[in-house]
Amino acid sequence: MFNDIGPLELVTLVVLAVLVFGPEKLPKMIQDVTRTIRKIRDFSESAKADIREELGPEFKDFEFEDLNPKAFIRKQLDNDELGLKEIRNGFDLKKEMADVTDAVHGRESESSASSSSVASSSGSTGGTVDMTKKREKLDQDERPPFDADAT
Repeated sequence: MFNDIGPLELVTLVVLAVLVFGPEKLPKMIQDVTRTIRKIRDFSESAKADIREELGPEFKDFEFEDLNPKAFIRKQLDNDELGLKEIRNGFDLKKEMADVTDAVHGRESESSASSSSVASSSGSTGGTVDMTKKREKLDQDERPPFDADAT
């Protein structure tokens, strides 16, 4: 609940509490606050038990934490029935992006270099696609080609 409170803030709160309530009343105030928090927790636990009882036996595995959308999605994605872990572990985004970048810049990546060496050793005549645009030299009076789909 108070995960983002640092040591300096905690010391500031203690000093402020001593100044506001005084050293005589501070232990009594702490007891009252802890008693109130305990009552709220007991009330929420009894409410959860009542809801589970009213829902019936088919909802005995129901967890209130699943009502949080983030927790629900995390639980469903961690479920291994769909085989998502193998898909997620088998996909290397950095490697795929490096391959696309190399293809755009006309360089050969390690994976395509190894596949082309395998292809050349097997005797197949598969070439790589050059995706770089090569500008044709135009004469002085010649107009560039018109592409109707580009406009």
